[in-house]
Amino acid sequence: MGRALLGKVNNLVAELCRTRKTINLMEVCGTHTMAISSCGIRRAVDPRLRLLSGPGCPVCVTAQGEIDAAISVAGEPGVTVVTFGDMMRVPGTRTSLEQEKAKGAAVRVVYSALDTLKLAQAEPERSFVFLGVGFETTAPTVAATVLAAQEKKISNFCVLPMFKTIPRALDAIASSKRVCVDGFILPGHVSTIIGTRPYEFLRDKYRLPSCVVGFEALDILQGIYMLLEQMMSFPKVEIQYTRSVKPEGNVTAQQVMETVFEPCDAEWRGLGTIRGSGLGFRKGFREFEARKRFPIVHRSSSIVHRSACRCGDVMLGVIVPPECRLFAKKCTPESPVGPCMVSTEGACAAYYRYERV
Repeated sequence: MGRALLGKVNNLVAELCRTRKTINLMEVCGTHTMAISSCGIRRAVDPRLRLLSGPGCPVCVTAQGEIDAAISVAGEPGVTVVTFGDMMRVPGTRTSLEQEKAKGAAVRVVYSALDTLKLAQAEPERSFVFLGVGFETTAPTVAATVLAAQEKKISNFCVLPMFKTIPRALDAIASSKRVCVDGFILPGHVSTIIGTRPYEFLRDKYRLPSCVVGFEALDILQGIYMLLEQMMSFPKVEIQYTRSVKPEGNVTAQQVMETVFEPCDAEWRGLGTIRGSGLGFRKGFREFEARKRFPIVHRSSSIVHRSACRCGDVMLGVIVPPECRLFAKKCTPESPVGPCMVSTEGACAAYYRYERV
C-alpha cells in the first residue's frame, strides 16, 4: 500500500513539474518533522518535491530573550522554576537552565503543569514558576491548572507565559518574500484543539492548499497526495487525520483556554514579533503572571547576542539543516548551539539522527 501511494505521489509531482521546477510543501509540526526523517519519506519522494520544516517545534520557536527571562527567574531567591525537559538545554545568551541548575539554581522538570501545583502545595514557603511554553495543544492544560490554582487558593504558583499560536505564524510565512511555500502539512495535535476553521485564510487569502495530517508514514504520504491533488485543481482545507480532528476542534479545550488567556503579541525565533500570535492572561487571572511578581527583564532578540546558528532560517524553510555551517560540527546533540538541535522535535536533531550523510 505504501509503495503504491508513493508511486501516485511521484506521478503527480512529475505531472505538476511540467510547468515548474520544484514543489515546496511545509510541515508545521515537530512530530511530522521527526516522522518524515525517520521514515525516509524525504529520500523516497521525487527530489523535485521539497519537504520543508516550519516553526512546528514549540521549544525551537521560543525567542532568545524569552530563554534569558526564564533563566533570570531561576536566579531569584526562594523561587523554583518548573519546566518541561526539552527547555533545560536550550542555550540562552550566556547559559542554560541546565547549567544554572548545576550551579545550584532551583529548577525542576515535570511532565505536566498540574505537577507544579503539587510541588507548590508541598512547599508553601517557596514560589513556583511554570514556564508556559507550547502551542494551542499545551495552553488548555496550563489554563486548567491556573483555574485549579485559583479554586484551591494556591498563591505560590504562577506562570511565565511564552505560548505561541500557529495560524498567525502561517500567515507570516505565507506572506513572506524569503520563502516560497506551495502548500502546508498542518499540525495534527494543534488541529485537534482548534479544528480547521482558523486555517481557512490560507485558502481564501493566499490560495494555498492545506491539509491536517496524521503521524504515521502512510498518513503523511496520503496527506502529501491530497495536497498535490489540490494543486492540480483548487485549494482547500482538508483533513486526512479524520480519526482525531474535527472541523470545529475540541470546543471544551478552546473554552478553557479562552477563559484564562487572551491574544497578545509574541516574538518568534526566526520570524520576529507577530501580532496577536501569543497568549497572555486575561483580567482576573493576571495574579498568576510571573512578570507581575518578579523583576523579569525580557530583552528583544534584536539586542541579544547572535551566534552563527541559523535555527531561525531552518524554521522558515529558507535553508535545510545541513546548510548551516555549524551543523554536525560545532552543533551536535551533545553540544547544541541552537534549539533546533536540542529539542526532540527539532529539524536539526531530526536531520542529524536520520538524514546525516
